Amino acid sequence: MDAGLCSVCGEESFGTGSDHIREKDGIWAVLAWLSILAYKNKDNLESKLVTVEDIVRQHWATYGRHYYTRYDYENMDAGAAKELMAHLVKLQSSLPEVNEIIKGASSDVSKVVHGDEFEYNDPVDGSISSHQGIRYLFEDGSRLIFRLSGTGSEGATIRLYIEQYEKDPSKIGRLSHEALAPLVEAALKLSKMEEFTGRSAPTVIT
Repeated sequence: MDAGLCSVCGEESFGTGSDHIREKDGIWAVLAWLSILAYKNKDNLESKLVTVEDIVRQHWATYGRHYYTRYDYENMDAGAAKELMAHLVKLQSSLPEVNEIIKGASSDVSKVVHGDEFEYNDPVDGSISSHQGIRYLFEDGSRLIFRLSGTGSEGATIRLYIEQYEKDPSKIGRLSHEALAPLVEAALKLSKMEEFTGRSAPTVIT
């Protein structure tokens, strides 16, 4: 951003911030939502008011909904964490095996069509940061991402990102943990999370 090579609109500024204004505390987002609510309710002040939830659900009904969750496994043994990531990299060479494992965990999950270990190319200095995470992309647009941070002798963290797009209006009102349960089960089985980490549950779920 300082190099003037990108312009990022973040959720904190309701998509209006950029490289020239970096509002981080969400005040602008609050003001924007108040403006939307005022507009939506301008003609029905005497009846039931339109709420933020009403607006969001209408948006989902029109455009679909992205379900998302993140599992953090903190303070992991660094060696075990690296072994888990190496296991996932090895699996990418055989997507049929990946799909067999996933279907064995949950029959409600779509087919994996791509797997890779992604890298970041810095547009400013041209540097390349490899081994940034492992991705599994599904036929229906869902995805699993595994990332490892902290690779010293102790204190490694594995982060598992799970995302699924849902366009069926009858399925957009579910709780995230219910909608994503099949993908979560598939991710844990695929990664052998408990076997490698000794953890039956993540440290943090967001």
